[in-house]
Amino acid sequence: MDALIQRAGPCKLKMDGERDLFLTLARAIVFQQLHGKAAQTIFDRTAALFPRSEVFTAQNILRASEDKLRSAGLSGNKQLALRDLAGRVRDGSLPTMEELAGLDNEEIIRQLIQVRGIGRWTVEMLLIFRLGRPDVLPVDDFGVRKGFMLVQGHEAMPTPKELKAHGEIWAPWRTVASWYLWRANEIQWP
Repeated sequence: MDALIQRAGPCKLKMDGERDLFLTLARAIVFQQLHGKAAQTIFDRTAALFPRSEVFTAQNILRASEDKLRSAGLSGNKQLALRDLAGRVRDGSLPTMEELAGLDNEEIIRQLIQVRGIGRWTVEMLLIFRLGRPDVLPVDDFGVRKGFMLVQGHEAMPTPKELKAHGEIWAPWRTVASWYLWRANEIQWP
């Protein structure tokens, strides 16, 4: 890891300033399994369906017809996930960002993976980039696993279980280790 830190330089991890949990998770749902540019286009088209003053709200998602959402490029599964998320906002079962701030990482993961379309990896990205949690190692992340393989000079990527076990030495700064492992993919290794 020392060689990686030397080559990558100081950690420049930046948090995203978005404070609306609905919008954060809705964006994550739209972006899943799509290339960034295509996902951004669909997200922008979805936002454009609604009046500028309201943009992308839970209420708008719940009111929109299936055809209207499909016209923006949202698949049936993504519509179902967005409607589940929006329904949780409406009934008050989705915590706020402020409420999440008082919970530990595993409790946040436990609560948010109850939303259709939201998995552990998505919540880990929220923990890192929205809540600024310092001790998150997304062991299922391809880039983190590949970075570990490159840094260690291994022939194969570690399993999530192997990476989790090795990552214990980086606690309580596993988020920083993750940032460096992502950077390892951008560096030429001998």
